[in-house]
Amino acid sequence: MTTQILASVATASTDGSALGGIAEWAVNIMEAIGAPGAGLAIALENLFPPLPSEVILPLAGFAASQGNFSLPAALIWTTLGSVLGAWVLYGIGAWLGRDRMRALVSRVPLVDIEDVDKVEAWFDRHGYKAVFFGRMIPIFRSLISIPAGIERMPIWKFLALTTAGSLIWNSIFVFAGYYLGESWHIVEEYAGVFQKIVIAAVVVAAVWYIVSKVRSHRRKKAAGPVEPVEPAEGE
Repeated sequence: MTTQILASVATASTDGSALGGIAEWAVNIMEAIGAPGAGLAIALENLFPPLPSEVILPLAGFAASQGNFSLPAALIWTTLGSVLGAWVLYGIGAWLGRDRMRALVSRVPLVDIEDVDKVEAWFDRHGYKAVFFGRMIPIFRSLISIPAGIERMPIWKFLALTTAGSLIWNSIFVFAGYYLGESWHIVEEYAGVFQKIVIAAVVVAAVWYIVSKVRSHRRKKAAGPVEPVEPAEGE
């Protein structure tokens, strides 16, 4: 069974649709310890975002379709892996804390503490939704755990939202790999388009932020220092 999976990985790599080395690594882990191997791979994917869940999850579904383990086991273990990885990142955010974070941000060019205050206010209002939906957005699915830790979101709410969001995301890809079989790599191709859209949106937002900050800095510099108003006599 594993031979057939590795053969499909080789085919996908030849077609240029998937990261062959990562896919083969994931298959070897699943072969060694079964469904927990899929969970371990996804936990590492959370900690190291360059490892693509869009490759690992469909492969877990394909492996389940080949009888390496059951479909429920694939869903349970990959979701546990997602939650474990997110919990570690939450812990890093909690260790960093608001004071350390603000001290680090104060050293970053073009970033003001007022910007941090705005982000914190936004997270206070929308943090629960951000954690839930963030688990279904490439790049943000890992990073969203860090601000949740910094802001000390109640851990049980964080874990519940992370589990729910991860289960939805994982189910889509695991089921796709299960039913597509040897064509599992098609999932990664379409997911790659979505990821490129997200990356493009992030780049556009970053460029807009930098340009607006540079313009604001130039306006303040051109205006010069604000002269203090001296009180009139007799006041």
